[in-house]
Parts: sequence; C-alpha cells; structure tokens
Amino acid sequence: MNTQPHELDFGGNLAPYAVVDAISRGRRFEEPSPSYRSEFQRDRDRIIHAAAFRRLEYKTQVFVNHEGDLFRTRLTHSIEVAQIARSIARALRLNEDLTEAVALAHDLGHTPFGHAGQDALNACMHDFGGFEHNLQSLRVVDELEEKYADFPGLNLCFETREGILKHCSVKNAADLGDIGARFIDKQQPNLEAQLTDLADSIAYNSHDVDDGLRAGLISIDQLQGVPLFNEQYEDVRRLYPELSSRRSIHEVVRRLINCQVVDLVQTSTQLLADSQPASLDAVRQHPGPLIAFSDTMRERNLELKRFLRTHLYRHYRVHRMSAKAEQVIRNLFNGFFEDPRLMPDEAQQKVWALKAEQGEAGQARAVADYIAGMTDRYAIKEHQRVFNPEELT
Repeated sequence: MNTQPHELDFGGNLAPYAVVDAISRGRRFEEPSPSYRSEFQRDRDRIIHAAAFRRLEYKTQVFVNHEGDLFRTRLTHSIEVAQIARSIARALRLNEDLTEAVALAHDLGHTPFGHAGQDALNACMHDFGGFEHNLQSLRVVDELEEKYADFPGLNLCFETREGILKHCSVKNAADLGDIGARFIDKQQPNLEAQLTDLADSIAYNSHDVDDGLRAGLISIDQLQGVPLFNEQYEDVRRLYPELSSRRSIHEVVRRLINCQVVDLVQTSTQLLADSQPASLDAVRQHPGPLIAFSDTMRERNLELKRFLRTHLYRHYRVHRMSAKAEQVIRNLFNGFFEDPRLMPDEAQQKVWALKAEQGEAGQARAVADYIAGMTDRYAIKEHQRVFNPEELT
C-alpha cells in the first residue's frame, strides 16, 4: 500500500454531519498536515503535552487539593469527561478524536480552588473585563502556552477551539472574531462540542455525589429524596442486598452515569433522525441543539444539580474552604497588581509587556493569567511567601 500520510482516511464510518479533517476551518497559523495522525488527534496530543493540562492534577474540583488523595481533581475530572464523551461520540458516529480533545481541554482555564477561585478572580477583574474560565481556557490554548517556535499557544483547529468556548456573552464574542461569531449569529456549535458539554455535566454531577458521600458532607438518606439517585440506589439494594456500603455507592454512581448516557444517546439519535441534518452546516443552522436529554432526564438532572448546590456546595465545610480560597486569590491579585515586582521575573515581564500594550487593563489581565495558572498548593505557598513575615524567601 502506497498511501501517503496526509491521504490516510480518518473519517471512517462517521455520520455526514460529523466533523472530519476535510471540512475543518483549519488553524490560525497554517501548518503542514500531520503524519499518521488526523488533525484532531494532533490537537488532542498537544493538549495532553501542555503545561496547563499537567497543572490540572493539583487543581481542585470541589475540595481543596490537599484535603484528600482520593477526591477528584480537574485532571481526573477531565479524563472522566473524555471517557464518557468518547462513548457517546462512538454511539452517534461522531468524531471521537475531536470529542476527546475538547473534553481534555475544557477546564484548562480554571483557577485554583475551583469555582470559589473563579468568582474571586472575576470580582478582582471587574473593572478590567472580568474573568471567565471558558474564555481563559481559550486564552490558554491560543496565547499562554509557550511550546512552539512558529506560533503562540497550541494552534488548535477551529472546531476544537469552538468546543472549548462553551459559553460567551455577545459583548465578549464581538472581540473574538470567527470563534465568537456563533454567539452573535445564534448558531449551534458542532455536535462533538454539544455532546462534550453534556458529558461534562454527567461526570461532575455523578462524581460530586461520590466525593460528597466519601467526605461525609452528604448522606444516602438525603440523596434518597432525589429521584435520579434513588432509582439506582433501590435497584442496587434489591439486586445486591449484602453488598458493602462502599461498593454499593460505586455501583450506584456507575449506574447513575450509565442511565444518563443511555438517555442522551437515545434522545439524540431520535433528534438527529427527525431533523436529518445533511452536513455540519445544517447542524450549525438548526434552531436548537441536536444533542440532548429527554425532558424527563433533563428535569431529573436539574433536581440532582439543585440538591448538590444546596447540600454539598453550600455545606459549611466547603464554604470555609471557599472563603479561605477567595481570600488567597484576592490578596494575591491586589498585591501583584499594586506591585508587580512581587512576582517572579518571567511573570513580571508579561505584566510590563501587556501594560505597555493595553494600560492597566493589560496589567490586570497578566496578573490574572499568572494567578489562574497556579495550582491550589502553589497559590497557598505563594500567598505565604508574599504575606507571611516568617517566610523570607
């Protein structure tokens, strides 16, 4: 066989509305086609080798990283989202490699300390354009990663970048060029992006249940009031009455994920059959998403989210961690913004460069970039170094 690397067929048996190399809008900076990989395999590989991806290992999901070794981190969460998303993509004959790339990159812009860190940094950036982790994830892959000689960032394909930018205000979209156009034109993203967004929801709801139970912040008795959980729990109790508590929880969480995935695949298959999009363009022009839960599952999913918001995310122990985390972020931002010389040399250089281009807004953005890139433990250590009089080095 004399096939050249760029002629290999990576489309396989994909649906006509799936994303393939041939219809990609390409990269911001032109590059030769990869050898023996598709364009989206290359994107996935670049994300895995990115420094921002490695740092996810020490960024919190709900619990501060050092609270326990078995709790989810942003890295384990991203891997779990990728696994769920690839299964859905295969069932729907969509592009698994693009789906995996989006899943692995979707949290690259998250601050240390989870949503508490993001809220604190957004408040600090109020007068300078705000801070939002989806936009920051895009900024990471477009600008902040420094690995390649010919371009900034990772130079990912348009479709991968489109999936990373899940949400965006019209105001911010206007500043993003082609990648923000769909928010202005009210178009849909590719189906791989749509399914990854819902796979993210399936993963964090189900695994926050697992982590919350492990931490003792929520109980089985409380969760039995949530229909989506209780159905799986009662099935497990009926089928395995002698099973230990720990194994029972694992079995329930496994079934919790499975029932949502099955519903999503079945509902989306029917939506696609009814609408019959002939191409990716038809997907973009469709008035609503074509990857979705059934009405019943959507409501049950929301009930679980509401339960977690009330009983887990607002638990006083989580709130204590969040309050301390917010204080760390605020102190670091205010200290670095007022005196960038407190920052390491490389971070200082970026502050001065952006300040020269954009004034105080650029200075603030560079400080936010530095803080957002920190792991939980690095942020805590940096706070001690800057503000603890006993830390003199």
